[in-house]
Amino acid sequence: MKEGAGAEVDPLVERVDALLQRRNALAEPAEVPVLTEVVSDEPTARRAVDAQALEALARELERAVLERLGPEVERVIEQRLSRTLNEVLGQALDSVRTELTGNVTQMVREAVAASVAQALALPRSDPREES
Repeated sequence: MKEGAGAEVDPLVERVDALLQRRNALAEPAEVPVLTEVVSDEPTARRAVDAQALEALARELERAVLERLGPEVERVIEQRLSRTLNEVLGQALDSVRTELTGNVTQMVREAVAASVAQALALPRSDPREES
């Protein structure tokens, strides 16, 4: 849209122009490196880190990690514990069921054998004597 004597200016165009003018005003001239500058190959010395500051940073990092991962760790542990308990309880119940079945079967056999032995040991009465 061209600006004329009576033409309206698009508000978007005005905002873009204002932004570009502000950017150009704030921009500093770029420094161009020249070949006469001396560049040091030596690494710059690092400041020694205070042991207390390092310890505080480590504690803060540990707290932040635990805070973020805590719920997920609890969920994973609960899930694995549940799965493991189900497996162990299932195995224990199978073992108890097998042992109980064997014990009941043995008790029934012993009871039947005792009954049969007792029945065989009783003196038989002669059916002719009863009449």
